[in-house]
Amino acid sequence: MKMSQMYSPTLKETPANAEVVSHKLMLRAGLMRKLSSGIYSHLPLGYKVIQKIEDIIREEMNKAGAQEVLLPALQPAQLWKESNRWADYGPELMRLKDRHERDFCLGPTHEEVITDLIKDEVRSYKDLPFNLYQIQTKFRDEIRPRFGVLRSREFIMKDAYSFNADKDSLNESYQNMYDAYAKIFTRCGLEFRTVVADNGPIGGTDSHEFMVLADSGEDTVVFCNECDYSANLELAESDIEFTTEDTKFKELEKIETKDAATIEDISNFLNCSAKKLIKSLIYQTQDGYVLALIRGDYQLNEVKLRNLLGVANLEMAPAEELFNDTGIVTGYAGAIDIPDEVTVIADPSAMSVVNGVTGANEVNYHYINVNPDRDFNVDEIADIREIKEGEPCIDCNGELTMTRGIEVGQVFKLGTKYSDSMEASYIDNNGKSKSMFMGCYGIGVTRTVAAAIEQNHDDYGIIWPKSIAPYSVHIIELGDSKEIKSVSEELYTDLKQSGLEVLCDNRNERAGVKFNDADLIGCPIQVILGKNSLEDDNIEIKLRQTNEKLKIDVSNPVPKIKELLAKQN
Repeated sequence: MKMSQMYSPTLKETPANAEVVSHKLMLRAGLMRKLSSGIYSHLPLGYKVIQKIEDIIREEMNKAGAQEVLLPALQPAQLWKESNRWADYGPELMRLKDRHERDFCLGPTHEEVITDLIKDEVRSYKDLPFNLYQIQTKFRDEIRPRFGVLRSREFIMKDAYSFNADKDSLNESYQNMYDAYAKIFTRCGLEFRTVVADNGPIGGTDSHEFMVLADSGEDTVVFCNECDYSANLELAESDIEFTTEDTKFKELEKIETKDAATIEDISNFLNCSAKKLIKSLIYQTQDGYVLALIRGDYQLNEVKLRNLLGVANLEMAPAEELFNDTGIVTGYAGAIDIPDEVTVIADPSAMSVVNGVTGANEVNYHYINVNPDRDFNVDEIADIREIKEGEPCIDCNGELTMTRGIEVGQVFKLGTKYSDSMEASYIDNNGKSKSMFMGCYGIGVTRTVAAAIEQNHDDYGIIWPKSIAPYSVHIIELGDSKEIKSVSEELYTDLKQSGLEVLCDNRNERAGVKFNDADLIGCPIQVILGKNSLEDDNIEIKLRQTNEKLKIDVSNPVPKIKELLAKQN
């Protein structure tokens, strides 16, 4: 492609609203432009990268035996009501009405649609198993879209769905997709980890996320350096033991703690460690109020609590309503003398506190010398905290490490969640009707583009892995002499005929502009054609991944360029 003919509006300055590196560079390199909050147009360079990733996905999905379909983005609410997700999915579901006032949504995922598609067609165990996938635009009404396409309201996703006769068959399909995903992200040139993950609103049982390691990642990846254990922080567990101090219990006492409501405030006021505090957080669920207790130096893990309670949504209890119903005061909450109908769940860390501190359910007052079991009872003791780096691994007792990651793919075992509610059954070899077992497998295509940039860039721009680069070779013409134009045209043609994708900067621009744009766009090989190098019968080459420069003979450059490209990551 000749840049004089290409729509590639690069920017010298970073837009003020761009936050993370990928967001900045995708705008500056002319890969995309913002239309509205969390909604982007993908320009020619950006869309070529998307297509490269889609091609890799299709090749590996097809090799794995999956078949491509295209499903409607507009979905009737009735399907979501059948699966009981119309209310449970929450405000992220982009809802709308047609002219007849019928409810619809723009699909964030397609479990309901795919189940409805096959339930009247598949009759026998002989029709199973099979796997259908699509690559399509999805919609989620994010409360705060940010970080460009890492968290947007409209995005491109590959989603696949397997249908199986039993758990063993589902396990085989799941492993098949797991292996295919590993190949996809390896071919995309990404450094990633696979971690145990939460199923979230998709539902089901087992799940794994594929995390691209990057400092800008929103997720925390927990892993052990001595064994294969790895998990998202949401589900990570450790083998830490909380022991109770061998200390005499002191008499419970209520004291005034004026204007001290936070853990930090109380610690400073009483001049004590956060480990002496029992943090009390109260939530409202469809089944009533839940008081969660953890030690003051830990953070509550809401995913663990939600899964423990078996609820779809977990929200902090409104302060006024909470006080009217229970007498519990937000900011000064505690488990002493609360109504029996409030469910109290305590983390083992909270139960280990001796002569601790907790809220007195009265503004500006706390209890000191609090001891669980003596001063209050709990309904259940369970791991509901976020683990800390350095805690012992639950599998081997090695030390746990944390790093940041960007989720680019996730695989789920759905089981019969959707087939039960939507009556997707088959007749087994004994003539009995049974629900199909399903799996769900997603890859964020546009998110993978951003994750690749987060992992591959420098101060000058993007450094694309060669498999997903928009072009393999970027020719830079310096000057407009006939000799330069002639050599450039010949090399451009020869490289294309050899099977390489070539970008040629033949614009009437200064050398500095061309060099800056080349580094910004980030193609693996830069070929610099200038008067000085041609006088020596040489062509200058720059390797974008290392910024190394070398010269090759102008007489037969194509084989050497292909050789250099083959050595790039």
